[in-house]
Amino acid sequence: MNKINCLIVDDEELARNLVENYVNRLPHLNIVGKCANPFEAMQALQENKVDLMFLDIQMPDLTGIEFLKTLSHKPMVIFTTAYKEYAMDGYELDVVDYLLKPFRFERFLQAVNKAAKLLKTTPEITEYSAAVQPVVIDNETQKDYILVKSDYKVFRMFYKDILYIESMKEYVAYHTAEGRTLSLGSLKKLVEQLPSEQFMRIHKSFIANISRIKALEGNMVHLGEKKLPIGTSYKEEVLKRVF
Repeated sequence: MNKINCLIVDDEELARNLVENYVNRLPHLNIVGKCANPFEAMQALQENKVDLMFLDIQMPDLTGIEFLKTLSHKPMVIFTTAYKEYAMDGYELDVVDYLLKPFRFERFLQAVNKAAKLLKTTPEITEYSAAVQPVVIDNETQKDYILVKSDYKVFRMFYKDILYIESMKEYVAYHTAEGRTLSLGSLKKLVEQLPSEQFMRIHKSFIANISRIKALEGNMVHLGEKKLPIGTSYKEEVLKRVF
């Protein structure tokens, strides 16, 4: 089996480590370097044969898009970013795929398989991806945190620490006992990502951690020191599941 040489470029260590963890699950991928900025990546590209680059977009000094435009000989690129507004730029640059953080291993594997087909290594990868699918499901169901990109950092937020999540137009706010963390996203997507046995939507603007709901008062629920409204269309389900 010919291995695909990969380069990881991201200014956040946690994000680099996540991609590295995903790459290491696949025997047909080989990491030749991890870079914290595009300048390190330039050197790595000169010193190594790179088939596939996992490239963050929003980085200080030089964005991933700007960096990619400087390259005369480009490897295949999978963009990794928390900002969905960059998707069109990615397609215009003819990248293989665009992964919106936080992304799961299944979605990562889809992107890798696209690259593998373009590199004409489809038989090995198709066979392997089919074999690992049950393991992927097990790993994801056991995960007890979500990765949240905020203020050029990636935070690991444990489910047990999240009191509730609030919609704020194009942003969502994760509320914990320690404060609030803002990130681009939507409640609709989060409802699909978060474990339904731990979280539920109680209002068009709020997702609540079921285990942190302490009391019901009229059309309000108590979470810590905060009172949140229950939407009319959600009340029956809230009463059924929580009380």
